[in-house]
Amino acid sequence: MSLAALLVLADGRFPAGGHAHSGGAEAACRAGRIHDAASLEDFCRGRLHTAGLTAAALAGAAALGLDPAELDAAADARTPSPALRTAARRLGRQLLRAARATWPDPALEQLATAFPRGAHQPVVLGVTARAAGLGPLDAAHVAAYESVGGPATATVRLLGLDPFEASGVLARLAPALDAVAGRAADAAHRALLEGAGTLPAASSPLLDITAEAHAAWPVRLFAS
Repeated sequence: MSLAALLVLADGRFPAGGHAHSGGAEAACRAGRIHDAASLEDFCRGRLHTAGLTAAALAGAAALGLDPAELDAAADARTPSPALRTAARRLGRQLLRAARATWPDPALEQLATAFPRGAHQPVVLGVTARAAGLGPLDAAHVAAYESVGGPATATVRLLGLDPFEASGVLARLAPALDAVAGRAADAAHRALLEGAGTLPAASSPLLDITAEAHAAWPVRLFAS
């Protein structure tokens, strides 16, 4: 495992397109569910244990070498919102572009050929992690962090929240993030033996509902 590679992949400046997505924070801010650091922490904690866990397990399984096509189908089944499926594939396509330039690998080329319109982002993340010499726990950590880092950064822009407060939220979530990544990696190892159907499918219906509403807004700051 290369710690440097892990830092590159997890860096918010890595050109994977995440800066254009709020992870549901924009809709939550407009609805008043996020209005300060405490409510942001509540939102992120809920997202970490639902969408974050699911994405982290998919990424971990892909990093272990499970069939990306099987994992992509599993990701589709775990993403009931068409708007979120579209966003996940768009992010996957952008991440794959960056990954192919950064860590050239036959597996990334095969993924690009198999999914010309983009695979789900967590699947691409796991294949990228494997190409970078990282393991399932590393991939799970990146996915789990992305699930809360995106909304925290977006809220700074949406509400003018103090960046120091947003960073404090992420720091307080660190123990939960580690725990979720560990659960996801364990689930990935189980899926290696029992199939992708055993991966977590934690749901967040409100995120799905608000994603559909957000996609219909005529004016919005973030793509999702």
